[in-house]
Amino acid sequence: MSSIPERPDPDVLLARVQGEAARARRGRLKIFFGATAGVGKSYAMLESARHLKADGVDLVVGYVELHGRPETEALLDGLEVLPPLRLEHRGIVLTEFDLDGALARHPQRILVDELAHSNHPGARHPKRWQDIEELLEAGIDVDTTVNVQHVESLNDVVAQITGVQVRETVPDQVFATADEVELVDLTPDELLERLAEGKVYLPEKARQAAEGFFRKGNLIALRQLALRATADRVDAAMREYRERHAISDTWAANDRLLVCVGPDPLSARLVRSARRMATAMHAQWLAVYVETPALARLPQSARDGILRTLKLAEQLGAETANLSGESVATTLLDFARQRNVTRMIVGKPLRARWRTLLRRTLVDEIIDGSGDIDVYVITGEQHDDRPAPPRLPARNSHWPAYVKALAVVALTTLLCLQINGLFERTNVVMIYLLGTVFVAARFGRGPSILASVLGVALFDFLFVPPVHSFTVSDTQYLITFGVMLTTALVISQLTARGKRQASVARQRERRTAELYALSRELARRRNIEELSKFLVRHVLASVDGEAAVLLPDADGRIRDPAGFCDRGAERASSGLARMPVPGNDLGIAQWTFDHRQKAGLGTDTLASAAAIYLPLNALKRCIGVLGLRPREPRQLTVPEQMHLVEALVNQAAVAMERVQLAQAAQDANVQIESERLRNTLLSAISHDFRTPLATIIGAGSTLRDSAPGALDAVQRTTLLDTLLHEAERMNRLMGNLLDLTRLTGERTELCRDSIAIDELVGGVLERLRAVLAHHPVSLAIPEDPPLVWADEVLLGQVLSNLLENAARHTPAGTTIEISAQVSQDTLRVSVRDHGPGFAPGDEQRVFDKFHQGAPESAQSGFGLGLAISKAIIDAHGGTISARNVPGGGAEISFTVPTQAPRPTPA
Repeated sequence: MSSIPERPDPDVLLARVQGEAARARRGRLKIFFGATAGVGKSYAMLESARHLKADGVDLVVGYVELHGRPETEALLDGLEVLPPLRLEHRGIVLTEFDLDGALARHPQRILVDELAHSNHPGARHPKRWQDIEELLEAGIDVDTTVNVQHVESLNDVVAQITGVQVRETVPDQVFATADEVELVDLTPDELLERLAEGKVYLPEKARQAAEGFFRKGNLIALRQLALRATADRVDAAMREYRERHAISDTWAANDRLLVCVGPDPLSARLVRSARRMATAMHAQWLAVYVETPALARLPQSARDGILRTLKLAEQLGAETANLSGESVATTLLDFARQRNVTRMIVGKPLRARWRTLLRRTLVDEIIDGSGDIDVYVITGEQHDDRPAPPRLPARNSHWPAYVKALAVVALTTLLCLQINGLFERTNVVMIYLLGTVFVAARFGRGPSILASVLGVALFDFLFVPPVHSFTVSDTQYLITFGVMLTTALVISQLTARGKRQASVARQRERRTAELYALSRELARRRNIEELSKFLVRHVLASVDGEAAVLLPDADGRIRDPAGFCDRGAERASSGLARMPVPGNDLGIAQWTFDHRQKAGLGTDTLASAAAIYLPLNALKRCIGVLGLRPREPRQLTVPEQMHLVEALVNQAAVAMERVQLAQAAQDANVQIESERLRNTLLSAISHDFRTPLATIIGAGSTLRDSAPGALDAVQRTTLLDTLLHEAERMNRLMGNLLDLTRLTGERTELCRDSIAIDELVGGVLERLRAVLAHHPVSLAIPEDPPLVWADEVLLGQVLSNLLENAARHTPAGTTIEISAQVSQDTLRVSVRDHGPGFAPGDEQRVFDKFHQGAPESAQSGFGLGLAISKAIIDAHGGTISARNVPGGGAEISFTVPTQAPRPTPA
């Protein structure tokens, strides 16, 4: 029988609408998915593209790996192919997908092969899936391909099966959020036949592959993984469709079992039976316990038995859940339909037959409401002498609550006596009902029932004629008493139920708030120590006890720098009180770190320990270990409590890995930059020292080897001048290196004084007379310019570097212009030439160390002049910039302060 769809939850509906709006703006991602290379993913993708092209879709082939397969290359005929991006790396020209070209073309759909590919240095993103994400954000539909071994969560499984660790992986989220996944399947025999025919790899590589990765057993296992991954996506899509359309009927597309766990000793047997059935059916299974108000009063021994049964189910591979509800059958059936359960397993009731006639059993209620769900009822052995289920204790409302309920009824009665005669008796009834609601909300169900019965009796005795007697003269009041009593009892029941549900909601809200608060804190932290501190704080907010984060040293050995943090001591002081971790517990922590599995208290490994140790498992490795020593070990036997702690640990592990990866990336960038500077320095030294050294060696050897009288005075003088000139040139090069090291390596001490800029320019021009001999110099300095507050020697070096740079890079005979402009408290000095100018994009790079401008420049030098000038101007608190001048030429300008800073008053 088809059930009536329930009204969707407004919050769920809003989230769905927002998700659909976000998906509408993004492009659609289709993945052609296969077990391994050679199954025909690229071929299937191109065939699909040709059909789409024939239907009028604006489609472009962004990048396709042909692997020398002519049948695949033939499918490109008639399709628009985007030119590849060419990158040069270590003298080799490499081709990559041109992301910018694809964005500029902006087709309706684009084909980009090999989702897991790692891009070459110089590309915008390190991974191709990041390129595809940018295309999707731009609203472009993307078709791509990937093999099962590249899915991140399956990477270790594939490595265990094949013995090959695949380095290129795709995050599971990318695969899970794909709009469509098409499985391209091929049997192992057919794939091996293609491999032998050379349709997958070249012959030599094909032989190696057949002996290694492409062994038949590997291909069977990989095919099973691919089929399961695709089936999981189909199952997720089915669940989403059922939720979207509020379908509560069970769809038996895939078997899923649910076993009901309770205080009955039969529960352990039910769990084992469910495990055997799930294994035989290759089905998922769940173990569920429903706590009702009645079951909440179970003795602690019975509750511990339920927790042991749930733990047994987890150990056997079940997904466990602890639910709350007024009715076990209704709650179970609602949960079963929500999870698309096809079979339910319950235990046979142990009641005597005469009791089943008075009250329906749980099995009867489940069978009546099961609908499309199959129900299996399992009993014990014929001579099973297991103990009877624990009897429920009396309700736990204490006698003070009943006394307070009597007091509320008494106060209500006094109020009714005061208003009697002023209002109708129906209003008196309402006041008694109000008192009953108050008692139910404050003191529970038992006292509220007492208040209901007593209120009806007092109303009859004090207000219904004849008064002060329980005799009723008007039989209509009997109906009033019945309605009043029924209404009071219903209200008390509903109020007590609402109070309990509010308590459950508060507990769930607290768990959600803990997770949200931790995720918010983790997002703001940038080092492992702070992340560890906040993880411990949030864990101890959930479990009363002691905790610590234990991190490994460089050798992978767990260390305990500070020990366990005690929550009580933390509350009592501003710091974190600590206590040492026993040596044997450090051994447990080391085992947890090495095996990436929890150990210690309440686990199957070293369960005698006083603490439980949880691994901080990130995506690829274990970051450390959280040690948790609860004051009451029973806290960790509650599944929801343990799930909350594990969720906190998992969030922290991901955040810690993010911090470590960011630090590693930063260190790698520093290392790369250091290596680049080192190589550039060595290249510059080898290039720029070779010429003067060759000249010095040539002149020196000529002077030494020439016979007496072979060289006249002019020749000897020329050779000696050459020796001196080249030696001075090398001295200037080394001086530039030392200056740059001094200016950038430590705080520069400036000898500031008031300087006249026109005098400084005149002195520099006099020193550079020989350098500027072939370049007319034009000055545009205002009369009586303000003095500048600067180091005269260093500022003169800046001007010298700029003028030498202009003379070096401009043709002879072109004018060099020097100008100065006053602007508030600064003076702006510009040096302009009329040469070729800077290469596009070099306006800022000219100030980088060892940057030498256009490659075709034949000028020598380390490329340090402008870098030194920038360091000097920065030390003065000024600015320096470069630009190309319209009409030709380049201009470099810098600013320096025109007055000393005012002294700070004492």
